[in-house]
Amino acid sequence: MAGMESRSTRGDIADTEKSGNAPRRRWGLVAIVVGLIVASGAVGWAAATVLTPAEDVLDSTAFTYVEVVNGEAGSSISLNTVAGWIPVAIGSNRASGVVTSVNVEPGQEVGQGAVLYTVNLRPVVIAQGAVPAFQSLSSGSKGADVAGLQSMLAALGFYGHEVDGKFDYATTSAVKSWQESIGLEADGVVQAGDVVFVPMLPTRVALDIATVKRGASLAGGEEVVRGLPAAPVFTLPVTEAQAGLMPTGTRVEITGPDAQTWEGFVIDQRSTEQGGITVFLEGKDGASICGEECGSIPVTDRALLRSRIVTVESVVGLAVPSAALLTRSDGTISVIDDEDVEHAVIVVTSARGISIVKGVAAGMMVRAPATEE
Repeated sequence: MAGMESRSTRGDIADTEKSGNAPRRRWGLVAIVVGLIVASGAVGWAAATVLTPAEDVLDSTAFTYVEVVNGEAGSSISLNTVAGWIPVAIGSNRASGVVTSVNVEPGQEVGQGAVLYTVNLRPVVIAQGAVPAFQSLSSGSKGADVAGLQSMLAALGFYGHEVDGKFDYATTSAVKSWQESIGLEADGVVQAGDVVFVPMLPTRVALDIATVKRGASLAGGEEVVRGLPAAPVFTLPVTEAQAGLMPTGTRVEITGPDAQTWEGFVIDQRSTEQGGITVFLEGKDGASICGEECGSIPVTDRALLRSRIVTVESVVGLAVPSAALLTRSDGTISVIDDEDVEHAVIVVTSARGISIVKGVAAGMMVRAPATEE
């Protein structure tokens, strides 16, 4: 009995092993078949992807249609123009004493014999001369300073003889008449401090207000008279990015201190130590920007003037969105209408997403990319 049970047990085990191998083989066959199907599908997808033509970009992009209308395209930025005078020293004081009055305004135009200020109540006048005053002048004096004095006296109507640089009787008589006209004792002697000689008259002047003011003491030798050019310097302090929008010739519309309208043009750009850029302006064909109205610009400080820099000049014409323009490989530009007909156009100008074009008619509907909402 025991032997029989032992054989039966071994037989069952063998049968079990045989029956267990059959399912494994069947699942293996299934896996192979499924793998072949998947691989076949992948190959088919890849082939379809490679062999199918790419979708036309124009067909795959969402479009809308816009009307060609009359419009205007241009661009500008608003900044402040700085207007400032650059005075140069042109005359020195030779009078000694206390300043008792200041008789000219900053930027005032003066001519021969104009009283600039008084020292100890004695007038100090301006005159055109080749050399500065350095000595007292009286009968018998000779030189370029005497010639300058004679020119002043002639301009004022006191001297009608030859300007020869000789202090003679006629000159003495003229000096006395001049002295009486300005309230001085008519002694015929011109003190060194009575006249400030400058290279050219008439001219616009500005006194050194820190030196020449009522109550200030002068010792003689101070550079007190500064000449002004015919016009101030106009500049635009800008960043590097802003400077890139302003090539030479860029037009700038400037509003003056009294609401005047001036026009300037970019002529130069210079880098500053602070990393910025200074843009220099001048009038058309090198003329003054402010012309006859430069006197409205203060002399003692810089003026900040509201300005419009025209980066793209405004042009009126038929307008389309710049996004509607198609540029071909040959450089031609066109638009497509609502019937899918392509029209060649010429772009006159573009600014801020709008282009002025030629080659289409007003009212035509042209294709443009639709904006996503």
